[in-house]
Amino acid sequence: MKKLFFNKDYIEKVCEKYPTPFHIYDEKGIREGIRRLQKAFAWNEGFKEYFAVKACPNPFLIKMMLEEGCGVDCSSYTELMLAESLGCRGDDIMFSSNVTPAEDFQYARKLDAIVNLDDFSHIDFLAKNGGIPETIFIRYNPGGDFKIDNAIMGRPADAKYGFTHEQAIEGLKKLMSMGAKTFGIHAFLASNMTNNDYYPKLAKVLFETAVELNKQTGADIKFINLSGGIGIPYKPEDNNPDLEYIGAQVKKAYDEVIVPSALGSVTLKTELGRYITGPHGVLVTRVLHEKITYKDYIGVDACAANLMRPAIYGAYHHIIVVGKENEPCDHVYDVTGGLCENNDKFAIDRNLPEIKVGDILAIMDSGAHGYAMGYNYNGKLRSSELLKCEDGTTKLIRRAETPKDYFATFDFSDIIKV
Repeated sequence: MKKLFFNKDYIEKVCEKYPTPFHIYDEKGIREGIRRLQKAFAWNEGFKEYFAVKACPNPFLIKMMLEEGCGVDCSSYTELMLAESLGCRGDDIMFSSNVTPAEDFQYARKLDAIVNLDDFSHIDFLAKNGGIPETIFIRYNPGGDFKIDNAIMGRPADAKYGFTHEQAIEGLKKLMSMGAKTFGIHAFLASNMTNNDYYPKLAKVLFETAVELNKQTGADIKFINLSGGIGIPYKPEDNNPDLEYIGAQVKKAYDEVIVPSALGSVTLKTELGRYITGPHGVLVTRVLHEKITYKDYIGVDACAANLMRPAIYGAYHHIIVVGKENEPCDHVYDVTGGLCENNDKFAIDRNLPEIKVGDILAIMDSGAHGYAMGYNYNGKLRSSELLKCEDGTTKLIRRAETPKDYFATFDFSDIIKV
């Protein structure tokens, strides 16, 4: 069973002050999740989580993560601006980007951020646009399939990211000749993995790669970045990753591969986004209409512009009818938004309790890649974001957009005046 971090009385009071739709996050859940991760990897001295800003770029939430000892993983100029505004510099920032503009590299170097190169050709590009730092990471792509127990978890060869093995060898040699002294290896091979053996398998691949690259190049590899990939149970029956087991198995691989090698030790980094905020966010929306034609449609005031994962991926997000958690799911509905697109559906043929106009629906696990992927198609305005604080109070952490925001980029024109 999936459970809400609020009850009906609480959310009805919130809705009186903040009109639906909105995303609401659970401070307690986010902080506790970070602490579980840190505890699972406490055996590795210097371990640090770099929250993937792209998952949920809200400074109020990121400030909480910084308080918990996290850094930030940025992928663009604007995300670097957000990081700097929160006081982040140096090794508080991991800059992992691809198809990177010159000004992004220049800004990252200005902040003395850790640069994680995605492409061999970016070595010369970075040298011209910011310069080669003494410590630098490279993103590794082993190619082929990524398998666990003969099951294909992902196909790195189809991904646009990373150096090939041969490029990694030549890249490290070139970077050393250009003044780099210490190195990190990074890889992201699969997304949203709830298989407990994913991270240990990834770690072993990277540990073995680091040892081999050290032998072949002499590069002083000090860091391994396991990146993201630990998933969340979107469906009630999905496995919830066991962080204690994952941390212990990564340690086992570390002891087998790194400890007896010439490297002796490396410091581990992670760049999780979905795990940190995903299960601790809910899209709250109200039922506007029920339409009965060939199917029974429940129309809500949220749409794919608020949460596009179901529309673009066919992703499952569990839906709770607030106040009816214990009622039988004996009605079948499509839950839809109001966009002029037929894929604007949060659920198709979903068994739910009987729904009435005015009911509040909670669309679960919207805390990562929810608000962050929002857009303005059909003139839809982005919603507000709220935080349920540990003390039970509610804080507005992003106001809802207004038509003035929508038209703001026409501020040079006399045609539009708002």
